[in-house]
Amino acid sequence: MTSQKEPQGEFSSLTKVTGPSSWSRVSCPCCISSNIEPLVLIQLAESVQPLTKQWIMSMISAPVMAGGAQLLVHPGEDMKGDMIVVAAPRCTLLRVTEDLGLCKTYQDDNMTAFSFDDRDNFRNIDDMQKFLTLAERQYIVKYELDSMRAMEDQRIPGIPTPKGKLKARVSILQKLEKAGVIRNVTPLHEPKLLTALGKQWYSQKSLWGQPLDSIHAYFGGTIAYYFSFLDYYTLSLFPPAILGLFITFFVPSANFSSGNKTDSERALKDFDDQPSVSSYMVQAVFSMLWSTIFMELWKRRSAALSYRWGTFNLAEQFQEPRPGFHGELGINPVTGRQEPLFPDWKRRLRIGLVSVPVVGVFLGLVVMGMAGFYFCERLVSNWHKGSGSYFTLPLLYIPSIAHIVYTNVLGNIYRNVALQLTESENHREESSFDYHHTTKVLVFTFFNNFAVLFHIAFFKEDMPLLRKRLASLLIVTQVVNQFTEVVVPFLVDRFLTSADRNLKEDDPEVDHLQAQGSLPAFPGLFAEYIELLVQFGYLSLFSCVYPLTAPLLLLNNLTEIRTDAYKLCKLFNKPFSAPVANMGVWQLAFEVLSFISVVSNCWLLLLSPRVKELTQEAGLSSSQILVIAIIVEHVLIMVKMILAFMIPDEPDWVRIERERIEYHSMQALKKQKIKSSRVDDKLPPKAKMGE
Repeated sequence: MTSQKEPQGEFSSLTKVTGPSSWSRVSCPCCISSNIEPLVLIQLAESVQPLTKQWIMSMISAPVMAGGAQLLVHPGEDMKGDMIVVAAPRCTLLRVTEDLGLCKTYQDDNMTAFSFDDRDNFRNIDDMQKFLTLAERQYIVKYELDSMRAMEDQRIPGIPTPKGKLKARVSILQKLEKAGVIRNVTPLHEPKLLTALGKQWYSQKSLWGQPLDSIHAYFGGTIAYYFSFLDYYTLSLFPPAILGLFITFFVPSANFSSGNKTDSERALKDFDDQPSVSSYMVQAVFSMLWSTIFMELWKRRSAALSYRWGTFNLAEQFQEPRPGFHGELGINPVTGRQEPLFPDWKRRLRIGLVSVPVVGVFLGLVVMGMAGFYFCERLVSNWHKGSGSYFTLPLLYIPSIAHIVYTNVLGNIYRNVALQLTESENHREESSFDYHHTTKVLVFTFFNNFAVLFHIAFFKEDMPLLRKRLASLLIVTQVVNQFTEVVVPFLVDRFLTSADRNLKEDDPEVDHLQAQGSLPAFPGLFAEYIELLVQFGYLSLFSCVYPLTAPLLLLNNLTEIRTDAYKLCKLFNKPFSAPVANMGVWQLAFEVLSFISVVSNCWLLLLSPRVKELTQEAGLSSSQILVIAIIVEHVLIMVKMILAFMIPDEPDWVRIERERIEYHSMQALKKQKIKSSRVDDKLPPKAKMGE
């Protein structure tokens, strides 16, 4: 079998510092190559001794059976330097590809779950740069580094105890990071590919449409799914934006003021005139239908992308303990392996006695902020009413703006607290950790961002105040987002970062590697998804009260796409990105909001002043109104469920391909069992007894 081939110009610049003779050796003949691709940079503390560096390199290159990662390592400039460059041999890449359950193109041009034993029948198998994307190759390196475990109790050379004490089955990488030996582990940028990607991504003139395949190949599935969803969501905002503009500027409004006006209605006459009841109803029903169709069509798009990117059949395997997991060393009853064990009752105890009360305290702070907002709103409203001056009119927005700032600051503090709480719960699997962390943040985010709006709408029943609050939220958010997403990144890139701005092509490659490592770590997509979720909530839950919600969100997102791409390419280290088949728990969060939107829009329509007037004129009692509202709500929920049922979650061709792969996997397993049984039948009785 031939060795790896280097694509023309893809990583030749990175091999200047790493000659073939400086790399660790491999024993497998098919992995020997004169062209080795540097994939990951490990930055060490400046005080690390050469003896410690040599031990780290030996563990990274050691076989998996010995607790190593079976990767290729290079000392950088020399053994005294503070960096280690890591690459991956061919067999390691292929073995982990099978472990992850990735699908690749077979000889018949169909996507098929990769099998190491059947590797010769897959296309581009002799060229790892074509067979696997750059992001996949780099993630495989990180996957192997995380899997390094100490096989027995030992001491890390050059590090005094207790810092250097390494217990059996403990993650070596995690231990080195905690001891301060490793400062950073970063996937390396490929400057030429990054420049080409930037030209067709954030530098293009079109308003939407992104090079999703190129993004997936360079940054990986997690990043690609976020930008695909952002692009699809922005495009989907056009129908509600057009409807909102039409209702606002072309539909005659009706004065919904009742005889007993609230203070906010008197204080701000601009909000006395709301959309007429017919347009109100159109907007409410449209929001419900739009949110349902939007999510169902996104699931179909997501399924198509997962097939195209080979992740729709990811392996469901028993995961290794995540690097941060700790406990007493013991034998895992499922795998039979020696690893840290932590009782589930202790984790539940920590969740019940620590996490839940702390989350409750923060929800109480949200209520306190809401009470402060009402107090200030009443105070300013009375002041404006007493003065009767137009100069005090802008002061009516101060309570809303102050409360928005308060909720944002509280949200940022809570995110850090939620991370610490989840760490203390000591979850074994990474997926469990992510689920509990995300759930904590989502509960608080929903309460923090929507509690005031629900209270104004359903308890105070003050539609003008709700419209004013929504307008304040959207306008302030627009201003803050544009400043943080456009102005701040430009200033940071222009004056503070851009570590390679002063570097030239003929400068030592070591300087280029160090410049990449000096950039700040990518903060992740958590805050970006939270922002989109809050946007989606404003639009699907309350846009019938304020039809300009969709146009304002559309304007914001048109710049958001480009600025997010710019920040990712220019301002941060390249992140590792695991293969994923969808958005994970975030997709469920959007679906929950879509369901709540049915109830919200139904009751907002019922509580509108004009509808209340009509029901009073018709002589309906409160109990009759309640029954009618419940019937309408259930009808709308039924319509939503029928729509969701009529739109399959995945296209037929994706379903057929998935079932085809499952069928072939079952057939292959049967053949393997038959082959194994035939071998057993040929063995002599003594050999079987020896087994």
